[in-house]
Amino acid sequence: MTQKDSAADAACDAIGIDIGGTKIAAGLVASDGTIRRKLVLPTPGSSPREVENVIATLVDELAADSCVSSVGVGAAGWMDLTNSTVLFSPHLAWRNEPLRASLEARLGRPVIVMNDADAAAVAESQFGAGQGETRLVVITLGTGIGGAIVNDGQLERGRWGVGGEFGHQIFVPRGHVCECGNRGCWEQYASGNALGRLGREMFESGGPRVQALAEAASREGRRVDGALVTRVALEGDPLCQELVEEVGEWLGIGLANLAAALDPGRFVIGGGLSSAGELLLRPAREALAKNLTGRGFRPVAEVVLADLGADAGLVGAAESARRSALAGGESHRP
Repeated sequence: MTQKDSAADAACDAIGIDIGGTKIAAGLVASDGTIRRKLVLPTPGSSPREVENVIATLVDELAADSCVSSVGVGAAGWMDLTNSTVLFSPHLAWRNEPLRASLEARLGRPVIVMNDADAAAVAESQFGAGQGETRLVVITLGTGIGGAIVNDGQLERGRWGVGGEFGHQIFVPRGHVCECGNRGCWEQYASGNALGRLGREMFESGGPRVQALAEAASREGRRVDGALVTRVALEGDPLCQELVEEVGEWLGIGLANLAAALDPGRFVIGGGLSSAGELLLRPAREALAKNLTGRGFRPVAEVVLADLGADAGLVGAAESARRSALAGGESHRP
């Protein structure tokens, strides 16, 4: 890349793509993290080609009247160290999928692919709740648990690029079956899915305590899930608040384990379940302090909510793509 090319890329925006199980969000993102324009389309099943078609449609529309330097794609799953191949994605049919090469050929622009939690961590570290902290752990609570480590502004991805899979630590031997194939993983006890399971168990048990939850489910004609339990809890229902607090306690126990291994200065908690706010974080902080090894003789890491909400993934993917383009494509690692 010439100096002229680098200057041109620095002046351009980048496009970030966040691939979820139900929707694909794309944003045109400026160098300060501002989203200039955002588009959302449904996720078209699990076919890699169909997902690529949607990505191309979103990029073409966002780039039609804009200067775009590069494209970053974030999705749940394991990416190789070069941010080019999706090794495995639990919710999409990607198995050793050379996604970067396919998209670069199709889009005519530099592309990187990355884990969605890594993307969120880049965004929070650069523009959000992680600013100013040199040793940061980001936890995303949604269907499962995603995680990432940022040290002095750089992602730590492990030897093979698949570090940060904190949700698949085995907490309860022979516990609940996990989508990863193991049993008793942390995300089976401290995620949106875990909260939904607790809510359904209480709902099916009947009794007067489930009245508010039952009325909400009936009114909306929907299955009891983590999002519904969270909302009813925020509306003041004691039962649903207890369920959120139970999940928060499991979250805090996991944070204590991570603190023992990684010793971060701050945990940033994001993802859909983080909308529960202090109902979730208060018991998490208490459980962290209660279970932290060396408690009373060492500092306790902060536990704070993510600032960027649902947009963190696409903002971080765009920022990582921009960094890669400015580095001349020599390294696709954010």
